[in-house]
Amino acid sequence: MSSGSHAGRLKSWVAVAVILAGFVVGGVAITMGPNWPLFLAGAAIVVVGGIIAFAVDIMSDVIVDEGGR
Repeated sequence: MSSGSHAGRLKSWVAVAVILAGFVVGGVAITMGPNWPLFLAGAAIVVVGGIIAFAVDIMSDVIVDEGGR
C-alpha cells in the first residue's frame, strides 16, 4: 500500500489557484455583456497559470495507486 499523498505541493496549488482565478474573471466577463477586454484578461491569466504549472512541474504531483480496486 502506498503512503503517498494526493494533496500535491503548494507550488502546484498556487498554479491551480491562478488558473481558477482566470476562469472566474473570464466567466464574470462573459456574463457582463460580454465584456471582451475583461474576458481576454481572464484568458491571459489562465495562460500565465498554465506557464506556472509547467514551470513547477505540476504533473509530478500525480500519484498512481497500484491495485486500487
